[in-house]
Amino acid sequence: MKQRVITFLLPLTGIGCVLVLWSILSATVAPDLPSPLRSWDESKRYVLDPFFKEGEMNQGIGLLAFYSLKRVAQGYLLAIILGTPLGFLLGLSRGFTQAFDPLIQILRPISPLAWLPLGLIIFQRSEPAALFTIAVCAMWPTVINTAVGVRGINQDYLNVGRVLRLSRWQMLTKIIIPATIPYLFTGYRLSLGIAWLVIVAAEMLTGAPGVGGFLWQEYNSLVYSHIILAIVTIGLIGYFLDWLMSLAEIRFQRS
Repeated sequence: MKQRVITFLLPLTGIGCVLVLWSILSATVAPDLPSPLRSWDESKRYVLDPFFKEGEMNQGIGLLAFYSLKRVAQGYLLAIILGTPLGFLLGLSRGFTQAFDPLIQILRPISPLAWLPLGLIIFQRSEPAALFTIAVCAMWPTVINTAVGVRGINQDYLNVGRVLRLSRWQMLTKIIIPATIPYLFTGYRLSLGIAWLVIVAAEMLTGAPGVGGFLWQEYNSLVYSHIILAIVTIGLIGYFLDWLMSLAEIRFQRS
């Protein structure tokens, strides 16, 4: 019981310290920064009525988050569809690795701010350009972790498969994929985090309705309390997505 109380109180203590520091900053060195109470007062409608709609951007935070999550889900799904087989190819084929690994290492660190204009040139519309940007930026953790997992498979397992004269498909489904699952989930979890980061930048640049688009609009309108609302929403959703992926990983490993 005591441990549960401590586990509950410590996060509240951390949040309280941040709120106190925030209040001090808004009252002293950053007068344009709204205090926590003022931020809540000016933003509470978006939270208490999260699904109201009075225009493309003047919507409740629930609707804005739904738009962003929908784009993230589509781009993330595309990222793992592309990244998973690419990672297996890199792990299984030395020739494929020698041919494409240098290119992957060049493309991997490129910022979403660079990919999005290219997506707009290719697709001529903001929505598919955003999905393209999410997929390209989010796929690399899946690619790298899958390849590392395949290369790290115990050689004894592969030798047993050869002794049993398993076909390539049987080797893949019965030995390689099961042994790689922990690495796959690590890659999927990291890719999901990057996908959520990228959608904010993509919406800010394209002006698409969503949390990122809302943040950029409120910055241009100098409504700083709404900027804080968007930042808190982004952080909470990112935490929730990572928590869901950790639960899925634990449940899958137990089964």
